[in-house]
Amino acid sequence: MKKRILGQGFEVSALGLGCMGMSEFYGPRDDTESLKVLARAVDLGVDFFDTADMYGPYHNEELLGRFLATSSSRPKIASKFGIVRAAGEYRRGLDNSASYARKSCEASLQRLGTDHIDLYYIHRIESDRPIEDVMQVLSELVAEGKIGHIGLCEVSAETLRRAHAVHPITAVQTEYSLWSRHVEAEILPTCTELGVGFVPYSPLGRGFLTGTFQVGNQFEAGDFRSHLPRFSQDNMKANLSLVDRIEELARDKDCTAAQVALAWLSAQGENIVPIPGTKQIKYLEQNVAALDVSLTAADLDRLSKAIATSPVVGERYTAEGMKGLDA
Repeated sequence: MKKRILGQGFEVSALGLGCMGMSEFYGPRDDTESLKVLARAVDLGVDFFDTADMYGPYHNEELLGRFLATSSSRPKIASKFGIVRAAGEYRRGLDNSASYARKSCEASLQRLGTDHIDLYYIHRIESDRPIEDVMQVLSELVAEGKIGHIGLCEVSAETLRRAHAVHPITAVQTEYSLWSRHVEAEILPTCTELGVGFVPYSPLGRGFLTGTFQVGNQFEAGDFRSHLPRFSQDNMKANLSLVDRIEELARDKDCTAAQVALAWLSAQGENIVPIPGTKQIKYLEQNVAALDVSLTAADLDRLSKAIATSPVVGERYTAEGMKGLDA
């Protein structure tokens, strides 16, 4: 397994595993199969698992706790706090208070069955609360050994700079893919300047960039993509033009569209570690194999032109999901 270093010398596998979908948002869950996926990921050398307290809520951390309790290997765990939601509700609030940060960390440690979280993110930022306040308590948690590194999700460059001035930030996690490139304007250059790693979530566009969607597709019950603007029937029709171009290159490279999308992300910087999520071993294996796909300068130029001529239609989230973005 190839390795990459995020900020502060934090070394992880060049591809991580996003675990959210094992608990909700992408249809029914199957804990037995998910545990097999986690075990296979370790076998393949993936040592960077991503979770959060709000996935389930709580179920995802508990699932990883079950895995860690029986695994002889100890993958690095990234978790998050800051989004507050009730079970069964998509509606959420945000809480970055110092007291909530500490309480959330203690609860996550208990669910994971560990005394140390390798990377702990603020999941979403409260725009009216000074970032310095919560950074202070997170730095205390580092000093206490309860967390190893601090991360931020979906932040602005200004917030990253302010947080980094209090305590070094190891990673920023934000959506980034061939159909979500907003981070290239400010946040990626700032990460490079400050020596901060970048962890793209939804690197496959929530599955859209794999080429498995067509107009008229029906979603399973509980699949939140049915409510996302980019997956509406009208927008999907327009967005498929980009997928067609990705698939053309994939045929030329003798790989899958998903592997092209992941290889493109990895080529954007040595400090970038995508975390594609899956509930199936076959997709996990395909994603890991993307690390062996090499894109030439001509390939990258071809994709840039495809993006320029196939603009993406629709917001990333509903209005509720947009809370706390770029804060």
